[in-house]
Amino acid sequence: MGDVRTLYVDAGEDGVRLDRWFKRRWPHLNHIQIQKLARSGQIRVDGGRAKPDTRLAAGAQIRVPPLPEAPPPRDKDSLDPREIAFAKSLVLYEDDEVLALNKPAGLAVQGGTKTSKHVDRLLSAWGEGLERPRLVHRLDRDTSGVLVLGKSPGAAAKLAGAFAKRRAQKTYWALVAGFPKPGRGVLELPVVKRGVGDREMVMPAERDDPRAEAAETEFVTISRAGASAAWMALWPHTGRTHQLRAHMLAMGHPILGDPKYQTPASAELSLGLKLQLHARRLVLAHPSRGQLVLEAPLSPEMRAGFKHFGFDEHEADPEPFGKSRR
Repeated sequence: MGDVRTLYVDAGEDGVRLDRWFKRRWPHLNHIQIQKLARSGQIRVDGGRAKPDTRLAAGAQIRVPPLPEAPPPRDKDSLDPREIAFAKSLVLYEDDEVLALNKPAGLAVQGGTKTSKHVDRLLSAWGEGLERPRLVHRLDRDTSGVLVLGKSPGAAAKLAGAFAKRRAQKTYWALVAGFPKPGRGVLELPVVKRGVGDREMVMPAERDDPRAEAAETEFVTISRAGASAAWMALWPHTGRTHQLRAHMLAMGHPILGDPKYQTPASAELSLGLKLQLHARRLVLAHPSRGQLVLEAPLSPEMRAGFKHFGFDEHEADPEPFGKSRR
C-alpha cells in the first residue's frame, strides 16, 4: 500500500477505458478490485466518480488511491536471455508505436491451460506495464507470418480499429489441393463452430442459424502444379477463427498439411508437409503517419511445400488483389 497519487492520462491513451488504464499500470490488480475502488469513490476522474468502463480523455486527472503491492515475480514466468534473444529475432519492423513480428508456425499467439510458450509471454522482452506491446489481431498456432502489435495504448487502439473496420489488407499464401475454378473470386459463406474443446471445428452454417457468423474470403490463384496442387493468395475480409481453412475445405480445395480441415485426397498429397498457410503481407495505416507495408519471408514449412511442388516465390505479384481494393 502507498499514498494517494494524482496521475494524468497520456495523449496516446485518449479514449482508453478506466479499468484498462489501471490494468496497464498495475497488471496485478484484478477487475473486481478495480470495480470496488471505483464504486467506493476512491478512484476519481477530474474530481468526480467514474465507472470502470468510463472512457478517458487525454489530460484527464486520475486520483489513484493506495493500491495493494504487486506479488513478487515468479522465476518461472520471467524470460531468460535465450528467450529474449529469440523474441527479438522475430522482429520484422519496429518504431515507437508499432512492432511487427514474423511469427513462426507452431508458436501460439496467446497461452492456455496447455500452452506455456506463446507470443504474449515473449512480449516481456520489451518490458512490462506501459512498455509491453499489445496484441491487436491473431494468427492460428500453425500459421506463420506477419503479426502486428501496438507499442502504446493509443497505437494499439488505432491498429485494432483498422482490423475491426476491415481497413487492413491481409494477404495469405496457401498451397491447396487441386486446381480451383474459377481462379479468382469472393466466397461468402457463413460459418459456425461445432464440437467441444480441441475437437471444435468451424463449419459452413445455414444462413438462418442464429449462431452463424458472416465470413468472406477473396481468393486469387497464383500458380499451379498440374492438376494436383495450386498456390493461392487469400484475403479474409472477415476474421473468423479458422476461416481460411474452413472456406478452402468448403470449396473442395483444402489447404495442404492441415490435419483438421482435410479430405482423404489432400491428406495423401500432404504427406511430409505441415500446414501450408502463411500470413505473407499486411497493409494498413500507421497509427500516426503514412502506411505500413509489412511482409514476412517464407517459413521453413512453406519453403518445404514450395520446393516439393516446384513453386518460385519470386513469381508472385506482391499485390494480387490490386492496390485500391475495398
